[in-house]
Amino acid sequence: MQSIFRKLAIRSLGQLGVFPTVIKTNSEVLELIAKLRPVPIKTKLVRFGPSGDGGYLIPDDLDRVSACFSPGVSEQSGFEVQCADLGLAVYMADGSVEAPPVTNVRFKFIKKFLGAASSDDTVTLEDWVERSVGMEVKADLLLQMDIEGYEYEVILSTAPRILDRFRIIVVEFHHLHLLWSHPVFPFMSHAFEKLLKNHSCVHIHPNNYSVVFTKGELHIPEVMEFTFLRNDYVRKANTPLSFPHPLDIDNTPDRPPVVLPKCWRS
Repeated sequence: MQSIFRKLAIRSLGQLGVFPTVIKTNSEVLELIAKLRPVPIKTKLVRFGPSGDGGYLIPDDLDRVSACFSPGVSEQSGFEVQCADLGLAVYMADGSVEAPPVTNVRFKFIKKFLGAASSDDTVTLEDWVERSVGMEVKADLLLQMDIEGYEYEVILSTAPRILDRFRIIVVEFHHLHLLWSHPVFPFMSHAFEKLLKNHSCVHIHPNNYSVVFTKGELHIPEVMEFTFLRNDYVRKANTPLSFPHPLDIDNTPDRPPVVLPKCWRS
């Protein structure tokens, strides 16, 4: 009888656009969060991009980095302009716009979405890198990715040899509250675990436009910006990290600030 009522409830909720899921325990989610806590490094962090949305903190370590790959073109390109000013080639991709908001001789734009497979409208990160800079040149790269939730499938579908070419990886991760969803957790956690194989998280900044979800002692902002540094460039420091970082700026100035919850800190 309980099974019948459960099926009826699920069917009724589904018709309303609500799909219940088995919930992961806090301890399971916290085990992943512990691996993602930022580590202090000797290399200072600098801000690239504007004050507010579109600006990110990265390690001040771009010597011999030859190019920046930036999928997801927003209404401004301050981050990419700073990369170009340092002499980096800047590869940009977005199927929703005709061109970047500003022109620059170092910008190379394709009107495609980044995805898990290449098609007329999409390109994989692997194909994009190989077509843009080839595989013979082994210079390091920088990845800055804000693609509204598709970041998980892109990471999972990208070969490790491609991910390892990026010395610095900056990703705005979306829908983080779904880490509590039993069927979604493996999909998201495997993406993080793949990044953590050869990179370490060195900074996290919650997007204050998003909601912070709470379950017991666990607090998860829906959207956060993560900065990763490849492990061969990580020189750990003993200095404790401060949250927010002095260079952090709220994404949305007219909304209350969101400080990185304690469960995400070492």
